[in-house]
Amino acid sequence: MTLQVKPLANVGVEVSGFDINRELDPATRDELVRLWDEHAILLFRGQDITPEKQIAFSRHFGPLELHPLKATTSAEYPELFTLENDPEKDKYNLAYYHGQAIVGRLDWHIDLHYTGKPNRGALLRAVVCASADGMTGFGDLAKAWDALDADTQALLEKIEVTYAFSMQRRHMRYVDLDGYEPGPFSPRKPADIRFPDFPEVAYPAVHRHPVSGRKVLGIVEQFLERVVAPQRAGLCNDEAMELLERLVAHTRKPEFHYFHQWQPGDMILWDNWRAMHCATGTAPGVKRVIHRTTIMGDATLGRVVEA
Repeated sequence: MTLQVKPLANVGVEVSGFDINRELDPATRDELVRLWDEHAILLFRGQDITPEKQIAFSRHFGPLELHPLKATTSAEYPELFTLENDPEKDKYNLAYYHGQAIVGRLDWHIDLHYTGKPNRGALLRAVVCASADGMTGFGDLAKAWDALDADTQALLEKIEVTYAFSMQRRHMRYVDLDGYEPGPFSPRKPADIRFPDFPEVAYPAVHRHPVSGRKVLGIVEQFLERVVAPQRAGLCNDEAMELLERLVAHTRKPEFHYFHQWQPGDMILWDNWRAMHCATGTAPGVKRVIHRTTIMGDATLGRVVEA
């Protein structure tokens, strides 16, 4: 079987030429894994599959991880996490951007970044597509690293940065807060939605991908907090903050991004050790259902910061 591979806008590839409903031969499976390791973001279109087939296909890329919140899964498919706009739950995910009400907007982030052990990746499948908006963005942090000048790369080799989990977006230091207002039911602390209070974690500002060995920029805007002991790298505190501002602006450049407008049967697999992602959200009341399976990570990329 010969796979067809077509570049997406800026980053990632669309892969076709096979049917997920059929058993994959070893050569096809190995080629899909190789493409994932090479490109980090894979799009598959027109896949009319069952939850069982999504789960089975996802396992080709590694063991699956169950979602810790049982309310988002079912007893029949515990490996499947359902992302669904729901009027009762939406009020907790509603915020205002320049006066416009939006549900489910998420800044650029890496899943489980705040634990020090991000999962390996995930596969999203469109079940019910939003009638408007509802895009998911993906950003390639290996390409973002490659585009930095040599002096900045040399500096980043010397430093660590921390991430601190926060429920309130207005407390996040490096997200774009212009025009932002929280909704009336926005959670104020992790316990409000039964989340634990995660400790601060530190990561190298650049790391080598555990599988491919590529260098990956370790800067993502959500939960980004500070440079650890910047003086050790010859920076004062002001210079350290300005460095993070400059790097966050760098990761926001469109040449590192692909934004996907979902169509029925679309599936996207991304490498969470290399690619950040975000969600544009929808207007309140817009129906949207996405099925997600998560590939377990076996590498610890960060460390808990001791008090």
